[in-house]
Amino acid sequence: MKKISLIAVLLLFTLKGFSQGSPDYGAGMKFNLNEDGSKYLRVLSWAQIWGQYNSDRPLDGNGNEQADLDFSVRRARVLMYAQINKDFLIVTHFGLNSLNVDTMSPTGKGDGSQLFMHDAYVQYSLGKDNAVGGGLHYWNGISRLNNQSTLNLMTLDNQRQAWATLGLSDQFARHIGAFAKGTFGKFQYRVAVNGASTNNLQASTTPVNNGPATYTGAKLLGSKEAGRTYAGYFEYGFLDSESNFLPYKVGTYLGTKKVFNIGAGFFSHPNGSVIADAAGNLSGENVTIFGLDAFYDVPVGTQGAALTAYALYQNTDYGKDYRLGTTYETGSMVHAHLGYVLPGKSKTHFQPYISYDERQIDAINDNASQFGIGANAFFSGHNSKLTLEYQTLKYATNKSVNTITLQAMIYL
Repeated sequence: MKKISLIAVLLLFTLKGFSQGSPDYGAGMKFNLNEDGSKYLRVLSWAQIWGQYNSDRPLDGNGNEQADLDFSVRRARVLMYAQINKDFLIVTHFGLNSLNVDTMSPTGKGDGSQLFMHDAYVQYSLGKDNAVGGGLHYWNGISRLNNQSTLNLMTLDNQRQAWATLGLSDQFARHIGAFAKGTFGKFQYRVAVNGASTNNLQASTTPVNNGPATYTGAKLLGSKEAGRTYAGYFEYGFLDSESNFLPYKVGTYLGTKKVFNIGAGFFSHPNGSVIADAAGNLSGENVTIFGLDAFYDVPVGTQGAALTAYALYQNTDYGKDYRLGTTYETGSMVHAHLGYVLPGKSKTHFQPYISYDERQIDAINDNASQFGIGANAFFSGHNSKLTLEYQTLKYATNKSVNTITLQAMIYL
């Protein structure tokens, strides 16, 4: 292999990009370490910028009205993976999320301004189609949405309740643990055994006597009683096979594949939640989540038209009457979304879509519903796109919250 200078490497970093859904970027930022490219380093980078209008924003911490229009860096990420031979892989993924005027800091040293690790895991191959690994990883259970990539979402963002453990037992939907994944014909699987975070969104919460459960098992009961979580997702593909080289599930293929998959998954955290009896004695409650879903994505006719459809049923048990904000609840959910890439010969493609979900909430014996309608403009596949979405959320008897969001995304 010919040696290349450091300057040449830097030029390659700046001139080449990796893509999914666009032919413009070729192999992307891939740096071969030998003649046949079997040893390599690949780098991905993406940013999603939001402008969001909400006429019903609550008062700020000082009792002042907030502006209707807000700007944020929804995501800024870098992902790298390297393979020195077919048997070993290392994945590193870092970045920040939801940086706005309230989370910025004067010198960039505040919590909201910090880059943090999303994934850091190693993987060992077990033959051609199966592997095991460990570290901070995203090989999740429950559903396709709980394993969703943010590079190729069809809707503006993921369905939030589908990331069902985010901040409760993990770090931003990633656990530290061991996983196995693989393929047998048209069947794919991913399973994991992980440690449970003790420093979660409810770390400082103590359950009230005879009150609802709190997600504090790992902290209040200890790691021996409540320190392990178990997860798995299993799917069968009737048409084209999808890659499971990396854990991130594609949101829409824009007509480049014919995919019809059905899946089922689970998440289990024994004694993950805690309740207190009338005397204040603590006991654990098992956290159990399972999902059933189907994904359909095919080209339609000619001139680039394509259909994407997805449906999910998720049953979530965080313990007795559990509820945290308007995001996590013991109960159940049905979610669906549908998108259609309009036919046309232009390089720019448009994809209108709709989404809807209905949640049943045990703690308040009521429901929440959310409806979204939007459109993507793909200038170069997923590598360069704009998304405009209107969304309305009705939570029990609360007033509906309506938002309009414009997102600009570039991914290399």
